[in-house]
Order: sequence, then structure tokens, then C-alpha cells
Amino acid sequence: MDFIAIDGMSDEKIEKLEKLEIENEVYAKGIEELKQVVKNIRLFGVPDSNFKVDLTIARGLDYYTGTVYETFLNDYREIGSVCSGGRYENLAEYYTDKKLPGVGISIGLTRLFYKLNELNLIQADKKSIAQVLIIPMIENLEEPIKLATELRRLGIKTEVYLNNKKLKAKFKYADKLKIPYVIVMGEDEINTKTAKVKNMETGEETKTILEAKEIIKQL
Repeated sequence: MDFIAIDGMSDEKIEKLEKLEIENEVYAKGIEELKQVVKNIRLFGVPDSNFKVDLTIARGLDYYTGTVYETFLNDYREIGSVCSGGRYENLAEYYTDKKLPGVGISIGLTRLFYKLNELNLIQADKKSIAQVLIIPMIENLEEPIKLATELRRLGIKTEVYLNNKKLKAKFKYADKLKIPYVIVMGEDEINTKTAKVKNMETGEETKTILEAKEIIKQL
């Protein structure tokens, strides 16, 4: 079939697609899905001026099986798509014997926030939200992760350093991101149930019990 230009607003484009009367089950299913997507967008209160049906978008032709979408910031189109995704039926069958529907999105957070900060649309007062960096010096990360989870439950934003680098590089990472406190966890700390909390600004180290509630007292 020759390429046919489909112009107009979203509803007009869908109507024109229907009038083509193409007898194909996949095509008919695609039209119905597209109509449902537009309906749902409106149900969520999104104004028609904030979305449009674009029949030229193509993504991941090897696994997308339905509607795909791209999201842009109108005044900063040079950033490119900031949120993209679509429907992929039965993609999970590569990993399980079950047939499962699928739909998903991806957001380029690093690129997006870098550009927004560059354009002065947001102000980043901190280089990291982490208040505590836990540096494991052991292969088994069970105890460091447990401590991080408990600190988070108590309202302390905590990051676990997972890259395999020298200790000096790990402290340099904390210093570069201005993370206020560092806890190094090795075999000795776990066996003795103790922890040294290092204040990265003053360089002072405080020894305490290896428990989240006790550590918080030193912050």
C-alpha cells in the first residue's frame, strides 16, 4: 500500500484511519487501542492541547506491538524526548512460560535534570540527597543493606556505595557529592557491632554501636 498522509487533530486522524477500511485484524485492533488511549488520556484530565496522535513515531520495532508514545517539553524541544515507551504484548514470554500483557516507559533522568539545571528551570542546592554514605568493605552486602534500610525507615537518606574501588576513591566520591557522613563497614565492624561515623566536613570520627538509632544520634 502506498503511503497516505493523515493530517488533522487527533480525532480527525483516527476517523481517517477508520475510513481507509483496511481489512486486517492487527490494523483494526491498533485503531481500537489508539481510540482507547486517547479516551483514557482525556479521562485523566489532560487537555487536548497537551497531546496529539502522531502516526510518524516509530520505536523498538522488534518488540513494541501497540501504541508508542514520546513526551516533550514544548519550550525546550532541543532536549528531545524526556519520557518514552509503549505497549509490548507477551515480551515476558522470553523469561516465563506465562503470556503477560506489558506496557512501560523510560525517563532519562540524568539527561533531563542536567538540561533543566543548565536552563535554570530548576535549582539544585545539593549535589546529592544522601545524608549518609555506607561504604562496604566486604563481599556480602547483607549487613550494609540492612543498616541502610533501617536508616531510611527512620528518615535518613542513605546510599550504599557499590562500585569496586579503593577506599580513597570511595571517600572522594562522598566528598565530591558533599555527602555529610560516611560509615565504613568491614568484618571488624560487623563482628564487634560497632561503627565509626565520619563527619566529612570536619573529618571527625565518632565510634558508636552498629545500630541505626544509635548512629542517628551522631548525625
